[in-house]
Amino acid sequence: MFKNYYIVLFFSLTLFVHADHSAYQNEITHLLKYVENTSCFYVRNGDKHTGKSAREHIEKKYDYYKEDIHSTEDFIRLSASKSTLSGSPYYIECQNKPKIKSEKWLLSELKRYRTQQ
Repeated sequence: MFKNYYIVLFFSLTLFVHADHSAYQNEITHLLKYVENTSCFYVRNGDKHTGKSAREHIEKKYDYYKEDIHSTEDFIRLSASKSTLSGSPYYIECQNKPKIKSEKWLLSELKRYRTQQ
């Protein structure tokens, strides 16, 4: 009797964790596309990068930190908001707009995306 209970509990928890992972994985995929398709520049350590270049860089960092990422906010914090080496924040420069930190830019888009889901 108790053995069956533990089996059911194990599979329930496994499904819950998988569903949670799928939810934030969809959000991360959206943010990567958002970065790639932006007409703004991603500024890392003073150098401007296109959205496509920024996405490639962020994906490399994401692959490196994957084991530490348990939410979309973790993804932004660890992969897309600051230099691992210098600790300097990344910025977004859009035409005719003030420069902002990439973390704020991505969290704003994440909030917009979540309200539409």
